[in-house]
Amino acid sequence: MAVWDKKTVWSFMFLLAGVAGELVKYPPPVCAEKGSTVTLPCTFTPLKSFNQNGKEVPLRIVRVLWCVNHEICQGTTPSVYDSNSTMPDPRYQYLGDKKGNCTLQIKDIQMNDNAIFRFRMEADNPAGHYTDVSGVIVTVAGATKMRIKSSSDAGELSQNQNVTLSCTTTFCTFHQLEFTWFKDGSPLPQSGPTLQLGPLTAKDSGNYTCGLKINNKTISQPYAVRVEEAEEKEKDEGAGSDLPLIAGLVFGVLLLLFTLILVLFIIRRRRSAADDGQAAVGGELDQKVSQHPDATYSSITEAAEQQRAERQQEVRQEVRPAAEEVNYAAVQFKHKNQARAAEEEVDAVIYSAVASRR
Repeated sequence: MAVWDKKTVWSFMFLLAGVAGELVKYPPPVCAEKGSTVTLPCTFTPLKSFNQNGKEVPLRIVRVLWCVNHEICQGTTPSVYDSNSTMPDPRYQYLGDKKGNCTLQIKDIQMNDNAIFRFRMEADNPAGHYTDVSGVIVTVAGATKMRIKSSSDAGELSQNQNVTLSCTTTFCTFHQLEFTWFKDGSPLPQSGPTLQLGPLTAKDSGNYTCGLKINNKTISQPYAVRVEEAEEKEKDEGAGSDLPLIAGLVFGVLLLLFTLILVLFIIRRRRSAADDGQAAVGGELDQKVSQHPDATYSSITEAAEQQRAERQQEVRQEVRPAAEEVNYAAVQFKHKNQARAAEEEVDAVIYSAVASRR
């Protein structure tokens, strides 16, 4: 009983020493797909020395180990890695050292690795032994379908907005595995657990899926991304302010069309009236011509006769004194034959005068 109490006291003292001067920094909880390789990054700060009888005694780390589901990792506790082991498990590879790096890599991870891993250091003096009980939680998933979570809960996203899509499961997020991302069935170059989109454009709209690269059975259900087009938004916002301008343009176009139609109608009516008038005149002329076939020649003859009469009138005016004298002389005769002779003479004089004027 006394021996057990002594061990308990020493363990408690070691823990207090660790709290006072030692520190282990573990990574956040890790998700792993069965059969994949996972790395547990880790750093530690060992105790450099301890006080013994008023004298500082230096410490040196001589052993490092990793164990699972044990708070202290000491004694006969089974470990997945032990620097003093002569037959280490090849699935667990220690990438650290004995000075400050305690990184552990797990290859071909299995379901029994679903546990809490803790690191322990041991020095050349029990005063330097230390185990950080917080540990790192490792979760192993077997062909679990992934799902996509968005940083924005909005159903329809706006242009120039930024959004992050995360490929995860319902219980954890994979950080160390390679992913495959698809948009509308076409692969994307990104291979991380998150996909950054933005500033968004209409081209980013589509159905996105993701999965673990090592297992195509983990492909998620499609996640729809809809980006509202800025042009449609501006149209909706500016529809009210542009309404008077649009109405004015429509009215102007209709007025112009009405004016053109009216002008064309008037021109057509005038042309129709002119055609009707020409047809009526042509009909009258045709009727007159048909009634008087010699009307054209008659009018020409009448004009010539009128000119001839005018010329005869001028000649008569010039020879009127002579004619009067002849008339008076003819009156003196009693016989009709003499009067006719005088008239014939006058006519001869008139025609003679006309001939001389020509």
